[in-house]
Amino acid sequence: MRSKHEKKKLTNIPIGIRAEEALKKAVADTIADHKRTGGPIVIWRDGKAVKIPADQIELREHQAEYESK
Repeated sequence: MRSKHEKKKLTNIPIGIRAEEALKKAVADTIADHKRTGGPIVIWRDGKAVKIPADQIELREHQAEYESK
């Protein structure tokens, strides 16, 4: 759980930035979950939906653009 001091720092960040970071984290978590469970993901490539098998999913570490300290 975050302290009051940490919450204040996050509230100084514009809501749009916080929302974008939350979305990026949710996508990264979902992709990692698909790889772990063996489910494919579907991406948009060259104007078409493309299914990527779980064994071909490359995970990237999500980096927040702001500090939560």
